[in-house]
Amino acid sequence: MDAVLLLDIGGVVLRSGHEMMALLGRRRPELAGETDRRGRLGPVPDPRWEMALAGAGLSERGYWAERAAALGALTGGGTDPPALMALLYDEDALGVDGLVRPEARALMRDAAAGGRTVAALSNDLAAFHEGADLARHPLFSLLDPLVDLSTAGVLKPEPGAYARALAALGDPDPADVVFLDDMPGNVAGARAAGLTTVWVDLEDPGAAFAQARALLRDAAAGGRSTPPSATTSPPSTRTPT
Repeated sequence: MDAVLLLDIGGVVLRSGHEMMALLGRRRPELAGETDRRGRLGPVPDPRWEMALAGAGLSERGYWAERAAALGALTGGGTDPPALMALLYDEDALGVDGLVRPEARALMRDAAAGGRTVAALSNDLAAFHEGADLARHPLFSLLDPLVDLSTAGVLKPEPGAYARALAALGDPDPADVVFLDDMPGNVAGARAAGLTTVWVDLEDPGAAFAQARALLRDAAAGGRSTPPSATTSPPSTRTPT
């Protein structure tokens, strides 16, 4: 079977919440005390994000719930994650194209043009973005299937999350699925499920998309450039600086 491209949504197809927070800080400089704390991309340490990355007692959902409450208190707006995401992913201010990662757009279009299946596996698309009509962006029409686990009762990195994606894809050989995610735990879970994994380092996302492109190209030539166990993996923790 040809290799399949399977993508996380937030941080991979869409720019990460922390990248969008930087843009919010430019639009709303009075919020700098909060928007300057943005994972590993901001000028001040974000130890709560390090906990979420390491899976050390704080989930990704829990982290963004905390950020939503803090920013909502400052703005007088909603205090839940969908309200925060509506603020960060402001289509009126940024345009729909401004929400999408350019490297993802290029890879998805090229993979689809080459006849490959392009799919997505998200923990939180509906949970975070609720009624936002992101699906109207032409890029989302390339995602078939789009597996959203928001209300599925199972989330990455649980094995069942990857089993759902593989079933939706028609049960290919897991090693034929090139999976990109920006959360270390999700990458580790996918690797344990046998998928070929690429970690999207938000400090250098272009490198991950170049690696994924190479894996797809190598598969088209009849092999893999690296086995699933040897693909790029993230450090589990980093000392905030």
